[in-house]
Order: sequence, then C-alpha cells, then structure tokens
Amino acid sequence: MALLLQRLGLAAYRRRLAVVLLWLVVLVGSGVGAVTLSGTTSNSFSIPGQESSTALEKIQSEFGGSGATARVVVRAPEGQTLTTPENAQAVGKMVAELGALPGVSSASNPLDPAAPTVNAGQNTAYSTVTYNAAVGEVTAEQQTALLSAVDNVRAGGLTAEVTGEATQTPPHIGGVTEALGVVIALLILALTYGSLVTAGMNLLTAAVGVGIGVLGITIATGFMELQSTTTALAGMLGLAVGIDYALFIINRYRQELRRGADVPAAIGIAVGTAGSAVVTAGITVVIALVGLIVVGIPFLTQMGVAAAVTIVVAVLVAVTLVPAVLGFLGRRALPRKQRTAPADPAETTEATGTPERGFYAGWIGTITRRRVAALLLSIIALGVVAVPFASMQTTLVQSPEADSTQERAEQLLTDGFGPGFNGPLIVLFEGDNAVRTATEASGPIGALGDVAFVARAIPDADGTAALLTVIPESGPTSEATERLVTDMRDYLAGLDGVTASVTGATAVSVDVAVALDEALPIYLVLVVGLALILLVLVFRSLLVPLVGVLGFLLTVGASLGATVAVFQWGWLADAINLDTTGPLISLTSILVIGILFGLAMDYQIFLVSRMHEAHHRGAAPRDAILTGFRQAAPVVVAAALIMFSVFAGFVPAGQLAMKSIAFALAIGILADAFVVRMVLVPAALALLGERAWWLPKWLRWLPALDVEGAALVQEDPKTETEGHVRGDAGR
Repeated sequence: MALLLQRLGLAAYRRRLAVVLLWLVVLVGSGVGAVTLSGTTSNSFSIPGQESSTALEKIQSEFGGSGATARVVVRAPEGQTLTTPENAQAVGKMVAELGALPGVSSASNPLDPAAPTVNAGQNTAYSTVTYNAAVGEVTAEQQTALLSAVDNVRAGGLTAEVTGEATQTPPHIGGVTEALGVVIALLILALTYGSLVTAGMNLLTAAVGVGIGVLGITIATGFMELQSTTTALAGMLGLAVGIDYALFIINRYRQELRRGADVPAAIGIAVGTAGSAVVTAGITVVIALVGLIVVGIPFLTQMGVAAAVTIVVAVLVAVTLVPAVLGFLGRRALPRKQRTAPADPAETTEATGTPERGFYAGWIGTITRRRVAALLLSIIALGVVAVPFASMQTTLVQSPEADSTQERAEQLLTDGFGPGFNGPLIVLFEGDNAVRTATEASGPIGALGDVAFVARAIPDADGTAALLTVIPESGPTSEATERLVTDMRDYLAGLDGVTASVTGATAVSVDVAVALDEALPIYLVLVVGLALILLVLVFRSLLVPLVGVLGFLLTVGASLGATVAVFQWGWLADAINLDTTGPLISLTSILVIGILFGLAMDYQIFLVSRMHEAHHRGAAPRDAILTGFRQAAPVVVAAALIMFSVFAGFVPAGQLAMKSIAFALAIGILADAFVVRMVLVPAALALLGERAWWLPKWLRWLPALDVEGAALVQEDPKTETEGHVRGDAGR
C-alpha cells in the first residue's frame, strides 16, 4: 500500500494544477447541485415495522391528517378567562387569521362548543393549524407568516406561543461557536507548523473535503428523506478528521524536507508513509460508521453512510489534493529559518524538531519507568468518570431549545392541561368491533397508573377502526410515561377480535430504545471484530490490537459517563450553556460508540505504528516505545486538540441532541488521546515487552499492511528527481 500511495502522491504532484482544478470543479458542482436539487429533512425518528410506526402510518391513511400541524397556544391575561366577550373575539380573530395563512388548510377554533380545546380553568386554549404540506415540507416563508400571526395575537393582549412539527427547523451549521472551534483549530495548526500559510492550507483542503461531503448530502435530500441531524453530524465529523488527516501527511512532508529530501521525494515519502496510516485509519472509521447498517434502523443507516462518505472524501482529499497543494508550496511549508537550514538526517520529530530530551521524551520515560502505577491510575481515573454511565436514561422525545416559542408554548400547555398533555399516547383499534371495544377499554385504561385523562373514542368513516387518546399524568420524557406504554400494551394484548396498537412520540421512543438495545451487541461484535482483524494485519500482533480495544471501552465509559453527569444530572451545565436537563437522546450511545471507535483506532494506528516501525528496525521493545512516542506524540496531541476544538464548537449552541453528541465526542477525544493512547497503551506495552509484538505461527500467513512504509525507508532523502525516487522505492 505504501508504494501505491507513493505513486499516487507523486502523480498528484506532477499534475498538481489539474488535481486542484478538478477538486474545485467538484466543489462548485456540488454547490450548484445543493442549491438546485436539495429537498427538506425530517425531525421525526421511527422504525418501519415497529408497532408504533405501523400504527402511525395506518392512522394517516384511515383518518387522514397527513399534513404538518402546529399548535398556537393562547392564555388570557391574569385573572381573566378566554370566554369573556373581548377575549373570545380576539380568539375568533386569531383563528380567522391562522386559517388564511399561506399553505394552511384549516385552523381549529378552541372555543367551538362541539370540539373545545380549552382547559378547565378557561384561561388556556390552543388552536391546531394544519398545513397542506407534509411534515418537514413547510417552507421558511410559511413558518415566518405563522410567527407573525402569533405576534399579532400578542399585540391584542393575549399571551400566545406556537409549537408543533410545522415549526421545526433543521439544525444549523456554521454558527459563531462552530466558527470559533475552527479558529482554535487554525491557531493550533499555526503553532504546530510555525507557519500560518501552511496552517491555512491544511484548513482549506479539509474544508474542500467536508464541503463536498455536506453538499452531497444536501443534494441527496432531494431524492430521499434524511434526518435533519445527518448533515450536521457528517459536517462535524468530516471537518475534524479532514484537518487531522491532512495534518499527518503535511507533518511527515515537513520532516522529510528537514532531513534533506527535495520536494517531490518528500511528497512521495509523506503520502507513502503517513498516507498509508491515513487510509488505514479512515477505513476503521468507515467500518464503524457503515456498521450501523446492521442495527436495521433506517435513519441510523442514513447517518452512518452519509458520514462514512464524508470520511472517504476526506481521505481522498488528503492523499491527492494535499500533495498537489504541497507541490505549489514547496519548501514554503517550513518556517523561514528552516527553509535554508542544513539537512538533519537524524531529525525524527513530527512537529518542529523538538529535541529528544523535551517534554514528550520526559513524559514517555516516566510512563515506561512507572508503568504499573501509570496503568492503574489511568484505569481508575477513567473508571471514576464512567460511574454516571450506569444511571443513563434515554428518549427520542426531543426538548425544544430554551427560551424558544416552542418551549414557552409547551410550558403553557403544561400549566394549563398538565405535563402529560405534551406527550399523548394514542391507541389504534382495528376490527369489526373497534368502536365498541375502544369505548369499553377507556375505563380500564383510565384506571392504570399515571393516566390523567382518556378522551372519547373517535371512529373512522366505516366504523372498522377507532382512536383513543390517553393523556398521562407525567411528561413525555419521564420513566412513568414509558412504563405506562408497557402497561397499556400488556392490557390491550388480552383483547379478543380487535387489534390494538399504542403509538405516539413516547411509544415510538420506547420501540426505538428496544431496537437499539437489541442491535448494540451485534453492532459491537461486528465492528470491533472487523477492526481487530485490520489492526492485526497492521501491527502483526494480537495483544497490541487487544490493548487498544480494551482501552477504547474505558474511553466510551468516560465519554458517556461525563455526558450523563452534565446533560442528565446538570453538573457544570452553565459552563456549556445548557438550560434544560433530562434523558439523553436514544441515538447518543450507538453513535458515540461508532464514531469514537473509529477515531480511537486512528490514534492507535498513528501512535503505535511508529513504535512498530522502530521495533521492526530492530529496536528493543522499550526503546521502540520511546522512539515511536517521541516521533508521533506531538502530532497526535495537535490532532486531538483540533478534533476536540471542532466537536466542542458544536456544544454551546444548537439542538440539544447535537449538543450532547458533540459533548460526548469531545470528552471522548480527550480521554482517548491523552489518557488511553498516551498513558495506558504505552504503559501496557512496556509491561508486555517483547510479547506485545507476538503473533502465533498459525497466523503468520496473514498479509502485512505496510502502514509504516517499510518499503520506502531505504530511499535516499537527498534524491533529486522523481524518477530516482520511484527507482529507489521499487528496489
């Protein structure tokens, strides 16, 4: 692989103008396609074939109402009711204005005696606004018109807020905090390189890759339904790995220049060595993301595949566009003082030529000398942070942003109708006796725990189906409401002659949680198994990959434990601008595990491959650890800080779901890079000694992946021509 990538890097160098123009054409074409072909995204999560999802589809087909809806909630001034002549007139005017809004098919009157939607105190009511467009297809202009109508209601003296699926907007990308994360990444790059030009080039090439990936996903929304978080997730992950992958290749290129290689030779060696590690690391991330297919949940498959495609683009950019741009930069990739400095064949550091007695040499020397203490302390520290993980609660019911009109509307409904009103459970009865059975079942269901109210059964047109709405006493994200779903299903399973299905947001959340719990072990076995095989091929060892994977388990525990402590328990919530606490989004665990596994194996490959390279050249086990760590640790530190900055940039603002996932990834990166890979792994390898690189005889037939570029190490760094570089590589 090293030889193939070396040839690819040299080809990109020779045809650098064509390569740069080709990538720019792809970027511009993706932008044009995104503008002209994009569609809308969805904020709903469901699994085809589950009881709750199937029931929702039947309700839409048998009872109609497939259009998106919004609830405009109004409350009378303090001490008044909505039934006074003046307030009733204001409500009637509001309903008329809502019904005339663009795209609205109907708006209900909350004071209609035939179907009132006003609370017992007569001071809070809501109008249901139904759109012609389906969920996710209400335009921004229509949403703006709705918000303006609500403003008019407020001007009339009533308190008014709006919520519902018709008001939902996709998560934004490119806000102030996200931009701040990118700026911090640029500063880290500038400090690492000692050159703002090189840092900017690194960032720009990564931006090209993530731009193409995100724009491609935007184009796909015009042809299929994608979740609103798909683009944000792919953009966040693609930007982080794109910067890091370019960083590894550029640093190796600069090292070869300092050793005396000319520009083409340095590019060939950098892409052949660091590029091999980039490709291998990218494959592990792609395996982890594409592995989400085995879960069998369509929206998770979409997220995983979309993010994996973005990673593939980032890898292609790193091994083609980066060497092409380096060809234009030449020796300007080095700081001014190093451009004319004499060659230093002994130069081994990845960053700026730090002496062997620097910080990293002292760090790894301490770890290897006190390996038992270092190993135990790292395990204990990560274990303590992981303790809250045992208390993790999950839900698919997403809370609205703090201080938004949606949050205020839900609070008005909670105050006026009770907390369960925001998460009603719907029972679909089907059969010849559906209406009678639904009516008879309302009593026993109302007697179940945590039921506040059971509405009158609503039959369909031909009387073969009926709907029963159940309002819980507890909120939609509470454990009591989830238990109520189970209790209702247990009762309804005993009905004869009628099929009864429980649905609603909480029921969908319960079904998805069950599906995720069942799929997670299968996912872990598949992904970890494939990655172990890949790492065995890379390191020609069983214990090195095993240590890496066991360390990853501690990373996941610490990542999710810290996330539970902050987002569920509320610890340090103010520090990350968190206004509400509660259960984590159900997707958090499996997405964080999948993404962190790929990224953790990235650091394992980049760090341990240098140790393996030194050992392969004949160094003793401890010396190989010292040499490899001194070479790779600086760039791994820079890469981890960059990835942390990018992920952390998505935490202070945005939807709660993305905040929690980004936070978990940021903490996971810190734990994995600075504790697992830089303490636990070298301490464990030092304890294992020569046994760390042991491979059973019956596995020695396995092919060797030349990640370190062993086929290239004999090249003359002072090679003057590309042909000579290629000739040396072939010998």
